[in-house]
Amino acid sequence: MTEPMPATTTATVASASPPASAAPAGEVMLSLTDVHTYYGHIHALQGISIEVRAGEIVTLIGANGAGKTTTLKTISGVLHARTGTVTFEGADISKTPAHMLVRQGIGHAPEGRRIFSRLTVLENLQMGAFTRPKAEMQPDMDHVFELFPRLRERVSQRGGSLSGGEQQMLAIGRALMARPRVLLLDEPSLGLSPILVQQIFLIIQEINAHGTTILLVEQNALQALTVAHRGYVLQTGQVVLSGPSGDLRENETVRKAYLGG
Repeated sequence: MTEPMPATTTATVASASPPASAAPAGEVMLSLTDVHTYYGHIHALQGISIEVRAGEIVTLIGANGAGKTTTLKTISGVLHARTGTVTFEGADISKTPAHMLVRQGIGHAPEGRRIFSRLTVLENLQMGAFTRPKAEMQPDMDHVFELFPRLRERVSQRGGSLSGGEQQMLAIGRALMARPRVLLLDEPSLGLSPILVQQIFLIIQEINAHGTTILLVEQNALQALTVAHRGYVLQTGQVVLSGPSGDLRENETVRKAYLGG
């Protein structure tokens, strides 16, 4: 089914462009140090160490099964590391429950969107702000509708009746309703038409420009390395390469494995 062309601003018809600086000079906001995470007896993360500085977009790239989604789940408290440390704004959050991490400022838009299909767009967005007083919701709701005008048009429509692109917008918007300081995005362009992919990446840059730090998992490695300041390449649960995104785009191994070069 062809995705409908979403309502958008004139800025969103352009292609995403590389960030103006290689890396903002912010303090380390989020870090994983020698993290090992398991699914039962399966050793999914095997000593992952990464850091994300305030104001950055950092991307994780790698093949399916490399550990990208597991890394995000370990940060957001859906999973807990067996050993190693996850630190957010100087505090150890390795064993903190997921709902408490939302309150502390970590938002997560998971792979597959995971919206509430029987709830309306409005109700889905309200669910994203469950940690906050209702009186504080409206400015954030307005901000989400500015980013995603299509959601305003669909505000009374059930989430399950939206197109794939609209559902992805809703998933990101719901995460933003918690007013996160760091936003974890897992495969935001998955299954979308090329024009919607461009729009999603432009919106990711806009969210970042408004002050939200972003950790991005994305199969579209070229787009991810275009919008990100830095990147990490994961392979079988380990970081095998890292650096500024421009350097990774020019790396011969990365180009052959992930960029079709």
